Amino acid sequence: MAGHAGTDAVILVGGQGTRLRPLTLSAPKPMLPTAGLPFLTHLLARIAEAGITHVVLGTSFKAEVFEEHFGDGSDLGIELEYVFEPEPLGTGGGIRNVLPKLRADTVMVFNGDVLGGTDLGAILDTHESTKADVTLHLVRVSDPRAFGCVPTDEEGRVTAFLEKTQDPPTDQINAGCYVFRREYIEKIPSGRPVSVEREVFPALLAEGARVQGHVDMSYWRDMGTPEDFVRGSADLVRGIAPSPALPGQRGESLIHPGAGVAPGALLIGGTVIGRGAEIGAGARLDGAVIFDGAVVEAGATVERSIVGFGARIGPRALVRDGVIGDGAHVGARCELLRGARVWPGVVIPDGGIRFSTDV
Repeated sequence: MAGHAGTDAVILVGGQGTRLRPLTLSAPKPMLPTAGLPFLTHLLARIAEAGITHVVLGTSFKAEVFEEHFGDGSDLGIELEYVFEPEPLGTGGGIRNVLPKLRADTVMVFNGDVLGGTDLGAILDTHESTKADVTLHLVRVSDPRAFGCVPTDEEGRVTAFLEKTQDPPTDQINAGCYVFRREYIEKIPSGRPVSVEREVFPALLAEGARVQGHVDMSYWRDMGTPEDFVRGSADLVRGIAPSPALPGQRGESLIHPGAGVAPGALLIGGTVIGRGAEIGAGARLDGAVIFDGAVVEAGATVERSIVGFGARIGPRALVRDGVIGDGAHVGARCELLRGARVWPGVVIPDGGIRFSTDV
């Protein structure tokens, strides 16, 4: 699909990932292991698959980590460049900040924390065929109340940008992927924070620009919360979410070579076991994301939770809907439920936290 080589891609990865703390204290969110690869790898592979070869990353928080890992992008068959944002500029300001690196007249912009499955070429085709100034990917969701809605008319043109409401007039939401004609990026004010959703897009509508919607029902998940991160990773493992970076490996679990899994351990629900991790006998992992070097001891249960680098879950402990920071140690028979977060390096003694009185 070399048809879109004349398009630049921009990925905004400057966010601090506060909702995913404590994991994002050590690594920026797009670099967290997701189905065994840094999350951003899945998006870069989809961009390359669509025939886009020039990609610019707009970075801010822990910027150096991206270039250390991806370099010039040649391993992925793309040319990767980096633009640093010393002060957070918001979504619109972040797009305007990369303008000096852009070469093409058509620029496809991605929010760096969305896991998606839509056909990128189809969005670009919509942009070209409607001669739009800006095209938004809109995804239809079953419950749009948690999102701002974006209604369109019978020609598919965007008519408004609505804030979250309990009674949404449409099930179409902004999926965090936009195609701009370059001149409209040039119009964004430079050197100050600008929101693309609250400032740039409403201004485009007001001035009569053609803002087109590309609507589909493709796979889509904002990976900003631990719950969504865990589900997105599991969906990749199980093949529910597509990724060209994961050729053919689909099933109930993904175990890295070099990880140790004892007999009798049960790994289901799209569980991922990182490099050098150890899983003890009789442990039960359901929808768990176990980072490199972590240890889950015998008889422990980890459900819908993330266990950070080098952390340890003691024998017969239970972690459900939790986030365990790097190097933390959850003692034997502890129970951590309902969104518990353990900060890096913290040690919880054996039996130290319980939600029940069972021994």
